[in-house]
Amino acid sequence: MILYDYWRSSAAYRVRIALNLKNIAYQSVPVNLIKDGGEQHRPPFNQLNPNELVPVLIDGDVELNQSLTIIDYLDAHYPEPRLVPRDERLRYQVTALAQDIAIDIHPINNLRVIQHLSKTFGIDDDGKQDWMRHWINKGFNALEQKLTVTSGKCCVGDEVSLADVCLVPQVYNARRFGVDMSSYPHIVKIVSHLQQLDAFEQAEPEQQPDAT
Repeated sequence: MILYDYWRSSAAYRVRIALNLKNIAYQSVPVNLIKDGGEQHRPPFNQLNPNELVPVLIDGDVELNQSLTIIDYLDAHYPEPRLVPRDERLRYQVTALAQDIAIDIHPINNLRVIQHLSKTFGIDDDGKQDWMRHWINKGFNALEQKLTVTSGKCCVGDEVSLADVCLVPQVYNARRFGVDMSSYPHIVKIVSHLQQLDAFEQAEPEQQPDAT
């Protein structure tokens, strides 16, 4: 199994966590999204994924992009432990929380969005930081309220799920960009628990071979 990866990519971080939780060995192929304008824009990666985004997972003759789809594939073909519960009520809670993070919060803080803000609108570093904090705070305010209902040790009860796999990378970004986490005690408590687990620790950006 091969994972095209970048150490600071939130989406790739999710997949690394999922692979580790399932004890799946994989080869990491770093794609530097910054160096010389970004390796994602060059062949052969452009041919592999015309979206020019990581992650991309290759498992035999299966090639997939999009982190949530990759994790869905892993759940189907490497089902232990399951990251999306079979129980219908829990499944919808988990997938909704995961999408709150991966679809609503993360994309507008994506590297290419921030680069566009800078190149097209001349927004400086302080402006970019303000943009990131604004949208993360807006998303976390809603997420914190939801977790008061659903959470135990993890986002939904006490079992690690897809929601947790999405949460930890987003909190990594929040802290990186100076978000005050004191308003989000449930989020902080859950992430503190998850970061003690080997699968999460080994997936941390600074633990990756291409970390700079």
